[in-house]
Amino acid sequence: MDYVNIIIPFVGGLGMFIYGMQIMSQGLENAAGNKMKSILEVLTRNKLMGVLLGAAITAVIQSSSATTVMVVGFVNAGIMNLTQAMGVIMGANIGTTVTGWLVSAVEWAEFLSPARLAPIAVIVGVVIMLTGKRRSARDIASIIIGFGLLFIGITNMSSAVAPLQESEAFSSIFVKLGHNPLLGILAGALITAIIQSSSASVGILQSLAAAGLVPFSAAIYIIMGQNIGTCVTAMLSSMGAKKNAKTAALMHLLFNIIGTIIFSIFAILFFKVINPAAGVGMINQTQISMAHTAFNIGTTVLLFPVSNLIIKLAKKIGRVEEDEFDEGKVQLDERIMETPVIAIQSVVNEVARMGDIVARSLEVAKKVLFVESYEDVVFLKEEESKVDRLSAGITEYAIKLSSLQISEKEHQDVAHLLQTVSDIERISDYCENISEFAENLYQKKLRFSKVGTEQLKEMLDVCADSYQYAIEAFKERSKEKALKVIEKETRADDLEITLRSKHIKRLTNGECNTEAGIVFLDTLVCLERISDHARNIAEEVMEQMV
Repeated sequence: MDYVNIIIPFVGGLGMFIYGMQIMSQGLENAAGNKMKSILEVLTRNKLMGVLLGAAITAVIQSSSATTVMVVGFVNAGIMNLTQAMGVIMGANIGTTVTGWLVSAVEWAEFLSPARLAPIAVIVGVVIMLTGKRRSARDIASIIIGFGLLFIGITNMSSAVAPLQESEAFSSIFVKLGHNPLLGILAGALITAIIQSSSASVGILQSLAAAGLVPFSAAIYIIMGQNIGTCVTAMLSSMGAKKNAKTAALMHLLFNIIGTIIFSIFAILFFKVINPAAGVGMINQTQISMAHTAFNIGTTVLLFPVSNLIIKLAKKIGRVEEDEFDEGKVQLDERIMETPVIAIQSVVNEVARMGDIVARSLEVAKKVLFVESYEDVVFLKEEESKVDRLSAGITEYAIKLSSLQISEKEHQDVAHLLQTVSDIERISDYCENISEFAENLYQKKLRFSKVGTEQLKEMLDVCADSYQYAIEAFKERSKEKALKVIEKETRADDLEITLRSKHIKRLTNGECNTEAGIVFLDTLVCLERISDHARNIAEEVMEQMV
């Protein structure tokens, strides 16, 4: 038998299958667009929502490995806790069955015959790609072309292995895998670990089944092994990550191993004792899809009630505890960049968190000039240090993100975020400046006059309100609150001019201490600039809403 003429077309078909799957999933992901941004909000809900979310996301990107790698990234970034991660991991196993159903559709939906539909899909997709000017058209074209290439790939694989039906040696391999559950599981795990895609691994199995080469029992054991093999990608991804991220990858592995052990026992009893004849018959593509789906749904249903025990077991095996949250450390992870739309939303969340830290600083700055408190001075300096670290980390991450192949709209979103980070960081600098003014007052035993204190407090309130509205406008994408910022900033500008004029008159008349008066004027400058940067944030929000 000429194995070269079997292997080369098979490998070529596999390459086309994987490439088609990738460009189709990329098109689906891009088409999902803003809907995927809501993922981070959904993640804050219960574990069942996590299962549904994991299934939906994996159905779109067609890779449980990619979803789990994303989960590892979320946990490493502190966006998701281990309980939420467990739900998404369970759902990912269900979502990955979609590709198998697409491939097996050639058996239960005749109109999806690759020979008939795949070439048409490719040419239709190419026409849309060449003629469509909008991004949405190109995304649709990617989905259609990917769909066609996927079917052409699976057809080529099936045709390539068809001659192996005559090979007794090759057939005996699958018979042995059916008789020996451990070998079957190891074979499925090894192949999936090598190509790092359970969807592609199932596709290979289906192409062999289409040629009438795979016994029912062997297929069941191989499918269970494939679920273990798909954990390799996440395990590799967790290398170098924080302890919790490694635990998330270990949870994925434990979940699939426990499910495999349980269902292997049932399979062995069925094929060895209850109905040995059932395991000898050849399986078809649709039956593989059914078995794959039943195994993954069954494992999820069975282990969902005890999922917290799996989390505890993963922690115990990995000898890890929950990491302490470092507020000054950027909670972003490059693994999430595999899905830019979610990575951008993660940056938005970090910028909002940075904004909240500065809002807290501004509240302390409102009182530090009037009540002697070295603790508040130290607090403001420490907060500024945190914000500097966040600013540098977020900026570095956003620049890396903008270097990826993302849409023009996404590039604009990143640019707006970078500008907002800069504005928030500058406001933090001014809060630190105010703390230095306060420290100077403490050391020289200086105080503002009663009138000066009242006027400065009024200015502080206006500017703090302006910034608070800016952060709320950023979080909520609220034009109404952005307009409030502009209103407050205008008030701050007018107030700064008025208060400066009145204060200079007091200095001229000798009604206040000169050194305290200089601090008063310097503070006015800082506050007016805080309101200017708050307005910049509001204008960035309104530009994004155009």
